[in-house]
Amino acid sequence: MTKAVVSVQPTATYREVVDLLIGRRFSAVPVVDGFQHVTGVISEADLLRKIEYAGDDAPRLFEGRRRRGERAKAHAGTAADLMSSPPVLALSGTPIAAAARLMDVENVKRLPVVDDLGRLIGIVSRGDLLKVHLRPDDEIRADIGHNVFDVLLPDGSEQVDVAVAEGVVRLTGPIDRRSTANLAIRLTRQVPGVVDVIDKFDVAFQDTDTTGAGVFFVA
Repeated sequence: MTKAVVSVQPTATYREVVDLLIGRRFSAVPVVDGFQHVTGVISEADLLRKIEYAGDDAPRLFEGRRRRGERAKAHAGTAADLMSSPPVLALSGTPIAAAARLMDVENVKRLPVVDDLGRLIGIVSRGDLLKVHLRPDDEIRADIGHNVFDVLLPDGSEQVDVAVAEGVVRLTGPIDRRSTANLAIRLTRQVPGVVDVIDKFDVAFQDTDTTGAGVFFVA
């Protein structure tokens, strides 16, 4: 996340926003009110409506709501009228995977990050999310050992071997139940920087159905 985030007020003019994006080489900027609450986001696409619809003022028959909104932005003079609202936001502490899914679902390239009171504290881009895969393998391994196996297997974590090569994690060693192994794999996948997980556990008891039918119960 970038903490030194630049924002604009709703009263900022079209030209001020253009100058800001070009001068800072940004592709978008959040719009905030006097309390630092994010009210919208202005992207390059929003600004380009003025060029796209130049000289094409009259709405067309059967024109959809989205197109009417885009056409209105072509005549906007301030950030309040230019911005896309409501904004897609991420709460501070949102896991990286959840932020990535939100970006994909909402088809946005960046997410303003807010605190519990809804105040802007940073912004995260697709590039920021990809940077987690630059973590060194030994750092990823230490993270898995401390935050997964020391918690999940406090009395037997030393029996599990965690090997990491270019972000790919290989898990080997004895483990009591298949359900425990599955949980360990799921938690490992959530560690920042993990690209894939290879399961080579020696499972003592298959308490789940590997075909996906459900859980085995012993009578």
